[in-house]
Amino acid sequence: MTERVVILGGTSGIGLATAHRMLDSGREVIVTGRDAGKLDAALAKLGDARGEVVDARDHAALQAFFGSTGPVDHLVVTVTGAPGTTAFAELTMDGLREGVDGKLVPHTAAARAALPVLRGSLTFVTAASAGAAMPGTAALAAVNAGIEAMVPVLAVELAPVRVNAVSPGVVDTAWWDFLDAGTKAATFEAIAAGLPARRVGTPDDIASAIAFLTENTYTTGVVLRVDGGGRLASAA
Repeated sequence: MTERVVILGGTSGIGLATAHRMLDSGREVIVTGRDAGKLDAALAKLGDARGEVVDARDHAALQAFFGSTGPVDHLVVTVTGAPGTTAFAELTMDGLREGVDGKLVPHTAAARAALPVLRGSLTFVTAASAGAAMPGTAALAAVNAGIEAMVPVLAVELAPVRVNAVSPGVVDTAWWDFLDAGTKAATFEAIAAGLPARRVGTPDDIASAIAFLTENTYTTGVVLRVDGGGRLASAA
């Protein structure tokens, strides 16, 4: 029987790359996004995938969505918050709440809403900011670390559903488009020079890791770091 995969936030970047990979493996894919135009564009690229406009910040909307999907073998949550970094001295509480509402709430709400139909695996996508001690990322670190903290708890509580997360390092996606093209290129070049992998990541790198976590039925409770060796760079 064909497995069904739901990808929340599957209209661009890591989510879209994951949808392509899942389709290539012969799975049925359902992608969601908040923007109807972006969703239509993504579906045109994917071909065989289904799609639905869903605001992942809205728990009631998520409940209604999962009430219509039928059984879900794998749920992948790639929803992310607003881009950019903020010095802690300039961080506002509204800015902090924006990060919580833009990522921590959607990931938690999606997992909760999917429970009645989820039967295989749940994979969150966090970020290397969790625990990386990078100045300007306190809010990002708090949000992503919050999601990662749920992984071992839910792996035990929701068993036999497997619960994991992928924690990407710097990946070339639209998240970085708050920088102009020249600054973005220079930033990536500088970051790549300090990584053991000597390059920044691509959406396909992360999609590959997500695919592993959906396929390997002996892996649960894991936060898989896919960061080009970023956590080793200070010792290199």
